[in-house]
Amino acid sequence: MVLACWRAKGVRSMLCAGAQQAAAPGAQVLKIMRPLLCVCLLGSLVACKSAYYAGLEKVGIPKRELLQRRVEKAQDTQEEVKEQVGSALDRFRAVVHVEGGELEERYDTLRGELSASEQKAEELDDRIDAVENVAEALFDEWEDELDDYKRPELRASSERRLNQTRRQYTPMMTAMRRAQERVEPVLEAFNDVVLSLKHQLNAQAIAGVESELETVQRDVDALVADMNRSINQAAAFLRTLEQPTEGG
Repeated sequence: MVLACWRAKGVRSMLCAGAQQAAAPGAQVLKIMRPLLCVCLLGSLVACKSAYYAGLEKVGIPKRELLQRRVEKAQDTQEEVKEQVGSALDRFRAVVHVEGGELEERYDTLRGELSASEQKAEELDDRIDAVENVAEALFDEWEDELDDYKRPELRASSERRLNQTRRQYTPMMTAMRRAQERVEPVLEAFNDVVLSLKHQLNAQAIAGVESELETVQRDVDALVADMNRSINQAAAFLRTLEQPTEGG
């Protein structure tokens, strides 16, 4: 099943993106069939995801617990992004104060900081997507199971808890996505500085870095503020999950 899922992802990517360009014989047929194939493969991926969650539940890890774990991991990664970006900014500021002979060595350091920041940003993207995926699965299952209740008062209680959990989840995910969006401008600015130094390892480049870092500082401050808000929203959501519930 896992191998089938990986194959489905690869084939979906090839068909949905690559089939548009074909000019070889049979390309027109593939173009006509592409929407149907994409739908089938997307359906296969959904089935793989459902099988994955079902497998975890069989070994005692329900969606609710999985969601809690993923939110906690997303929180941790947000903290790590804050630390990495702050560290990178400090390194970039240090470039302004180096002597000429050290500049190339510092450039290599900054390139490493940029790479580390990009990797941490990608990890954050994956963490947030993972939270969203399991949350959607949990809410869908919870809502479907409301119809299984025989006693109206128990159904109403479970539905209230579902709505409460959703109300807490929505601002948390909004805050996570907003914080996520703050990362890209910082990375772009870091990349601009690295490229500038790469092609111009001299005092003029350093002066340009100094002026650019004032803008970067504002972007980093905004990123940290949004990360903190997101982390606090996640903490509030986790408190909601810790309450006993009849659903999910």
